Amino acid sequence: GSSGTIGESTLTPVDALPHLEKDIRPQTVADASLLKQTVMLKLNGGLGTSMGLDKAKSLLEVKNGNSFLDLTSQQVIAMRQNFKTPVGFMLMNSFTTSKDTLAFLTKYPSLSVDPNIELMQNKAPKVDKSTMAPAEYSMNAHLEWCPPGHGDLYTALYGSGKLDALLSNGIKYMFVSNSDNLGATLDLDLLTYFA
Repeated sequence: GSSGTIGESTLTPVDALPHLEKDIRPQTVADASLLKQTVMLKLNGGLGTSMGLDKAKSLLEVKNGNSFLDLTSQQVIAMRQNFKTPVGFMLMNSFTTSKDTLAFLTKYPSLSVDPNIELMQNKAPKVDKSTMAPAEYSMNAHLEWCPPGHGDLYTALYGSGKLDALLSNGIKYMFVSNSDNLGATLDLDLLTYFA
């Protein structure tokens, strides 16, 4: 409505949702042709500063020399091979993660050569708490800015023109998860049910 908010008193909880294993898989015939209309987008704008990093946290090694981004890249490549279809893959990077991430991806040429591999988040000025003006830091102007976070997905998709490009290329479905969430995978049964 005109207020731009939804009052909590007007919301009601969902009583029940279908269960993937009990309700969806038994009655779904997976349709691999939907993968041609699907892109997997990983939210990759965050630095792993809380983990002692100064680069994308997806580049953190998690197992046997592999980083989150290694394992995700291998999942995408395996899915493309298994289903013999070019499953779309994108990373929503920030101005702080783009350079390191794109350099890292060169070890996966089939992914790195894709001109649509990156969706850039916008950047927002940091605000001086006392003046409410944009913060200034002459010693490193780069630190005057911050990525707006995952919530910028829709604004970045629309404002960059990527949404129109995806739609014109026949993309109808987008799987979105954090780049450091290896448990979130593109499930063909769930995609078919959703479609």
